[in-house]
Amino acid sequence: MMNWRRLGKSSVVALALGVSTMALGTGAGLAAPPAAANAGTATRTERPMNVLFIIADDMAARLGSYGAPVRTPNLDRLASQGVSFDRAYAQFPWCAPSRASFLTGTRPDTTRVMDLATPFRQALPDIKTLPQYFKDQGYYSGRIGKIFHQGVPGDIGLGGPDDTQSWTEVVNPRGRDKDAENGALINMTPGIPYGSAMSYLADGGADEEQTDGKVATAAIDMLRANKDKPFFIGVGFYRPHVPEVAPKKYFDMYPLDTIRIADETPEALSKVLPAAKAWTPDHFGMSPDEQRRMIQAYFAATSFMDAQVGRVLASLKELGLEDNTIVVFTSDHGFMLGEHGQWMKNILWEDSARVPLIVRTPGMTKAGTRSERTVELLDLYPTLTSLAGLPHYDRNQGQSLEPLLTDPADPTWTKPALSQVRGGRSVRTERWRYTEWEEGGLGRELYDHQSDPGEHRNLAPDPAYAATVAELKALLPKGPVEKRSKAVSYDPIRDCLVHPLSKAPKGEAKKPPAGGGAKGSGAAAARVCSEIDP
Repeated sequence: MMNWRRLGKSSVVALALGVSTMALGTGAGLAAPPAAANAGTATRTERPMNVLFIIADDMAARLGSYGAPVRTPNLDRLASQGVSFDRAYAQFPWCAPSRASFLTGTRPDTTRVMDLATPFRQALPDIKTLPQYFKDQGYYSGRIGKIFHQGVPGDIGLGGPDDTQSWTEVVNPRGRDKDAENGALINMTPGIPYGSAMSYLADGGADEEQTDGKVATAAIDMLRANKDKPFFIGVGFYRPHVPEVAPKKYFDMYPLDTIRIADETPEALSKVLPAAKAWTPDHFGMSPDEQRRMIQAYFAATSFMDAQVGRVLASLKELGLEDNTIVVFTSDHGFMLGEHGQWMKNILWEDSARVPLIVRTPGMTKAGTRSERTVELLDLYPTLTSLAGLPHYDRNQGQSLEPLLTDPADPTWTKPALSQVRGGRSVRTERWRYTEWEEGGLGRELYDHQSDPGEHRNLAPDPAYAATVAELKALLPKGPVEKRSKAVSYDPIRDCLVHPLSKAPKGEAKKPPAGGGAKGSGAAAARVCSEIDP
C-alpha cells in the first residue's frame, strides 16, 4: 500500500517554478535489478538497463521520418538510431482506454475502460502496471506529465486520476499555455470545451515557459538526480492535444498557403457509414481556411513537442546514460485531420488507430531500420521487461517485439493488430483492415491497403471478398460489444452525450442543452462537462 510522502525542500523549489512534485514510495528492500541482454545489440551490458519512456498526446504517425510534411528533426534522429514500426496501433484510440491498456499490458475488454472516467483498478485491482512492475523490481519509477490519463487542459498541473502505486515520484508541470484558455485561444468550434474544441494559439514566450517545456526541464532534472540508480522514467508530453498552443515561431514554419487539407469530395463523404463517424457535421462545419489553420496548428504543436524531446535526449547523452538506457517514443493513439470528414480520435480509421513507435536499445545492430509488421501498443510491456532482463509478467496479453528489433522483417511474426471503440472492432493485418460495427448490424468495412491506403473503397459488400471477410472476422474477439453511440452533432456537451461520465450531474448527461447547438450553450457545457477533457 502506497503512502504519500511529505514534500521535501526540492519540491518546494519546484512548486515555485510552476511544477508540483510528489514523492511516493521508494521500493526499498527489493532485489537489485539484473544486468540485461538486449535483442539486436552487439554486447551484453553489465549495468541494469534503464527505460526512458516518452509519449506524446494525440500524435498520429505524422513525423518527418514517417514521410509527413512535419519538421521533427529530433525524433527523426532517434529513428535513425533505432527501429521504427510503420504499422503500430492503439487498442482503443482514445486517451484513457488506450493508456489503461498498454500500461497494464491488457486489452480494453480486460481493463473495462471504455470512457474517460472508469479506473482500470475497478476491474483489475491487483494488476501490476508497467512502471509499477519495474518499481517492484527495485527501480526508481518517475513520472513527469501525462502518462496515465489526464484531462487536457483541465488536469494540467494537477496530475489527474493517476495511479499512485506505479510511481516513486511524480512531477506535474504547469506552463503559460494552461492560462491561455482564459480568453486568448482562437476557437473554431465556439461553446465546445477546450479539451475537444478545434482551438489554437500562436503564443509568445520561450519554449521553457510552456507546459511541455517544463516537462522537458523536469525530465532532465529527474535523469540527473537518478543517473546512478536503475530507473524507469515516463515523460508524458501534452502536445499535440488540443488546444494547440505553441510559440509562434513553430507556426511560422508552416505558411498557410503550403497546407493541404484532406481531399474528400461530397460524394465520398456521403458513402461513409454513419457508425464510422464520431462527429457530425463533417469537419465540424469548418471552412477550408479554418481547416488549414487547424492543420497548421497541429503541425506547429508537433514540431514544438519534438524540440522538447530533443532536449531530453540530449541530456541523456550528456549524462552518459545512452549505453544502458532503452528509449521508447510513441503516442496514445492517432489523430484525424479531416480524413473522411472526421477530426480527432475515438474512431477506427487508420489515422485514428495508428501511432508512431520508435524503439532504441544500446548498441543496436539494426539501427535506422523500419519494420512493416503489425504490432500493438500492449506489446510494449513484455518488450521492455524482457529487454531489461526481468521475469515475464504472466498477465501480459501482448507479445515482445524483441524478434523485430533483431530482424525487423522477421517472417515468423504474423500477429495482427486489434483496435476497438464502443460498438466497433477492427483488425489490421499488413494488407487489410476489417471493421465491424455492432457485430455487423451497423455495417462492415474492408479496405485493401495495398491499393487503397486512404481507406476510401469499402470492399466488404462485394461478394468477391467474402472469403477475405470471413478470414478476418475470425480474428476478431468473440462475444457482444457495447452499443455504438450515434455520431454526435455539433454540440458543447457531446463528450457527455457519447460517454456519460461519473462527474456529469445525474439526469443531465444525456439531455441536450436548451436550444441545442454550440452557440449560446457554453453554460451547459461548463456545468455538465467542466472537468471532462478527452
